[in-house]
Amino acid sequence: MSEQVDLRTRVAAWVDQVVDAMGLELTVSTEEHDDHLRIVLEGDDGEWLVRRKGEGLDALQHVVNTAFKHELRENHHFTIDCLGYRKSRDAELKQMAHYLMEKAKTAGAPQEIGPLNPYQRRLVHLVVADDAEMTSESIGDAFLKTVIISKRKA
Repeated sequence: MSEQVDLRTRVAAWVDQVVDAMGLELTVSTEEHDDHLRIVLEGDDGEWLVRRKGEGLDALQHVVNTAFKHELRENHHFTIDCLGYRKSRDAELKQMAHYLMEKAKTAGAPQEIGPLNPYQRRLVHLVVADDAEMTSESIGDAFLKTVIISKRKA
C-alpha cells in the first residue's frame, strides 16, 4: 500500500508543478477509488481548465495517464477533476448511456453515442456492461470514436 501512497504523492506533486507552470493557482488533492485515482483541482483559476468543454482538463488527464501508466495497477487509471466539472459531465454521460440502452431495448435498433474520447468511451462501456441484455462496441479509427449500444443477440 505504501507504494500506492507514494505514487499518489508523486502524481499530486507533478500535477501541482504542471498547473503552477501554466500560471494557475489551484490546490491539488487526491482520492483513492477501486479502479482509479482521482486528482481534484480547486481554485478560482480552475475555470481555465474547464473552458471549451473541458479540453484543458482532458489534455491534462491524458498527459498524466500517459506519464504514469507504467506505474499503475492493472485496470487502474487517473481521473482529473476541476471544480466538479468532470463529476458532473460523467454523470450526464452515464445518464445518456442508460437512456440509449432503454431506447435500444424498446426500439430494437442499435443506438449511437459520440464522438467520444477514450475516457468517455470507457464510462459508456462500463455502464452497458452492467446490463446482461446489452452490449457495446467502439467504431472508428481516430482518437474520437462512436460507441454503438445494442441488444445482445440471443
